[in-house]
Amino acid sequence: MLGGKRAFPVHSRGERGAPCGELKKEKGIHRLEAMLFALDLINKDPDLLPNVTLGARILDTCSRDTYALEQSLTFVQALIERDSTDVRCASGEQPIFAKPDKIIGVIGAAASSVSIMVANILRLFKIPQISYASTAPELSDNTRYDFFSRVVPPDSYQAQAMLDIVTAMGWNYVSTLASEGNYGESGVEAFVQISRETGGVCIAQSLKIPREPRPGEFDKIILRLLETPNARAVVMFANEDDIRRVLDAAKRNNQTGHFLWVGSDSWGSKISPVVQQESVAEGAITILPKRASIEAFDRYFKSRSLSNNRRNVWFAEFWEENFGCKLGMHGKRPGSPKKCTGLEKVGRDSTYEQEGKVQFVMDAVYAMAHALHRMHRDLCLGYPGLCPRMSNIDGKELLGYIRNVSFNGSKGCFFFPPATMNAMQWASGDASVPASVCSLPCQTGERKKVVKGVPCCWHCERCEGYHYQASEFTCQLCPYEQRPDQNRTGCQPIPIIKLEWYSPWAVAPVFIAILGILATTFVVVTFVRHNDTPIVRASGREMSYLLLTGIFLCYVITFPMIAAPGLAVCSFRRIFLGLGMCFSYAALLTKTNRIHRIFEQGKRSVAAPRFISPTSQLVIIFSLISVQLMGVFVWFVADPPHTVVDYGEQRTQDPENARGVLKCDISDLSLICSLGYSILLMVTCTVYAIKTRGVPETFNEAKPIGFTMYTTCIIWLAFIPIFFGTAQSAERMYIQTATLTVSLSLSASVSLGMLYMPKVYIIILHPEQNVPKRKRSFKAIVTAATMTNKLSQLASERPNGEVKTELCESVDNSTPSTKTTYVSYTNHAM
Repeated sequence: MLGGKRAFPVHSRGERGAPCGELKKEKGIHRLEAMLFALDLINKDPDLLPNVTLGARILDTCSRDTYALEQSLTFVQALIERDSTDVRCASGEQPIFAKPDKIIGVIGAAASSVSIMVANILRLFKIPQISYASTAPELSDNTRYDFFSRVVPPDSYQAQAMLDIVTAMGWNYVSTLASEGNYGESGVEAFVQISRETGGVCIAQSLKIPREPRPGEFDKIILRLLETPNARAVVMFANEDDIRRVLDAAKRNNQTGHFLWVGSDSWGSKISPVVQQESVAEGAITILPKRASIEAFDRYFKSRSLSNNRRNVWFAEFWEENFGCKLGMHGKRPGSPKKCTGLEKVGRDSTYEQEGKVQFVMDAVYAMAHALHRMHRDLCLGYPGLCPRMSNIDGKELLGYIRNVSFNGSKGCFFFPPATMNAMQWASGDASVPASVCSLPCQTGERKKVVKGVPCCWHCERCEGYHYQASEFTCQLCPYEQRPDQNRTGCQPIPIIKLEWYSPWAVAPVFIAILGILATTFVVVTFVRHNDTPIVRASGREMSYLLLTGIFLCYVITFPMIAAPGLAVCSFRRIFLGLGMCFSYAALLTKTNRIHRIFEQGKRSVAAPRFISPTSQLVIIFSLISVQLMGVFVWFVADPPHTVVDYGEQRTQDPENARGVLKCDISDLSLICSLGYSILLMVTCTVYAIKTRGVPETFNEAKPIGFTMYTTCIIWLAFIPIFFGTAQSAERMYIQTATLTVSLSLSASVSLGMLYMPKVYIIILHPEQNVPKRKRSFKAIVTAATMTNKLSQLASERPNGEVKTELCESVDNSTPSTKTTYVSYTNHAM
């Protein structure tokens, strides 16, 4: 008879020093009966080990590795020679020691930690071992555990399957929980290693359940898990007892529905861990190696009773536990009021579901049987029963036969229960998958700022300003001519604007310019119709028309300044921007300079100064204008006119308000240079106006010109701070264009109003004053000027009465008539 040893966790781990605890109905009794059932099938099979009977010596490991180690020593007792020299019988005869059955192979154990302990003993005696549930990757080390085999895949497969589940659920932030020992620690280590290599899943914390947990230890574990509340998913590599206690602690701490449990094969499809804790375990996902339910075992197990199953010494205890009754006064359930009748039936009077490792227990037994069968065939050569060569089986030789046994079907496949996401049932009752993530996904337009050392945790930072989300982790600056789109996932062109005719900034300048053009046209028409009248002739017709041309151009420039920029418009702006002022102030400068030279010359002699004829005056004016035109020509050659889009002028902090401004390529420096020459003429003209302020009122327009220049200077002094002070304003284009055009129009209006409107008034409303007067010689003009200078000096040196006397005398002697006289210097001979 061959003995097959099986180390079964029939009982759970004991507490308070006790080696064993309560009975394990599924993990213990189901698996034990699976081995006995497999032995029955093998012994009844005429084709498998004919005339050879397999037996079993079954020991309870009590789910404790140290206790299992003690039990495993009984397997090798038959192989140990005992020293009997010191032992004598009372009769003096030699003692006879009863040797235990010789064990040729071991089926088990269940827990990896127990298998490791047992394997270290069995390898010393070359006893092969086949486990049906130990999955620790460490046991794959053939150099250390060379006599160990198993019919289940290692935990690295489980770890990969659990990682696939976690990834499929979208959980990237999980905690791990392991029972202390090889199974739990190796499983978690494999999960952590694979998740680190694969990426995408971060471990919030890894906790370990001690072998001998103290009171309150599981409550502390739950509280530790709650320190990372976002890591709701908990990957568990723990034994059945620890799983039940963890669930109980979660329920006790009111955390039902918070944790998302992912259990390894130690949980699998077992009922015992979740009995009376269904609510806290709801939504748990557990895995098992791919298996098939053995229907023959179901029929066998349901047929077991107290009368036909006396070989299982723990079956009576199972009967009490399964049916909640008590077997006589020696029963194991002293507190149970119900008495067992022995007529109870498994599956009828109690719930029944085949335990997940039943198939693998039978596989392990059959693997040993097939190895022995092939060994018997090779060594015994048809000898019925055991031949002498198999009386002492070489364990190493048997191991070779075991390793050559193969099974049909895959042993490494895992499945995901259930098949689809929609079939999942969560504690919340919601069909959507609950989250277990460190950080929620960032919204569009936000980048992830990863927490150092925790790639699954990040802070979401919005791409601000002109930045857009270039990738999951970066924001980039849009090109200068673009801005982020509404979602900040890309860039779009910045809208381009220009000054529109309907804008309030354009309506007011255009209105003023139209009025000015109409007024200028009216003055020109009036002068042309009365071209030969004394007032027009006395005003200097040629210079008046030039001055009116400049005034007209100052009004007209408003329109190209507001029109949509283009090559033609930009060209007109360059040409006429300063040309109107140049025409106006060149004419006024020439006129004031002529008056100044005449009266300065009169102080020294009666000879007329040079270049005061109309032709000379026109030459001087056009010479001054030619300088402006020459500058414009050089500007055209050096930098041809073209349009640009200025994206900096209205580049606001909020990209939504950013605009590109279509404008002519005229910089502030170019503008200053264009207007600078005209302003220089204006300032020079003002200086001469100041110098000729003492000219008698009867001589031409010195004082109106002076008032014109003073007012014009005030206008342009106000223009400078307004124009350049708004350079940083978002409304720069509108303010500067309006300021420039209005300043030009006001300058033209001052000149038109002070120099020509009085004349038009007389021409139209008082024609009786527009009559020829007697001509005066240049000598009379100079004498009058000299007399005026003398009177000015006397006014500062004499009392008022004396001055008045001399003034009257001088006037009586030199001026026969006090009536206003219009004098045209152009009529005097040179």
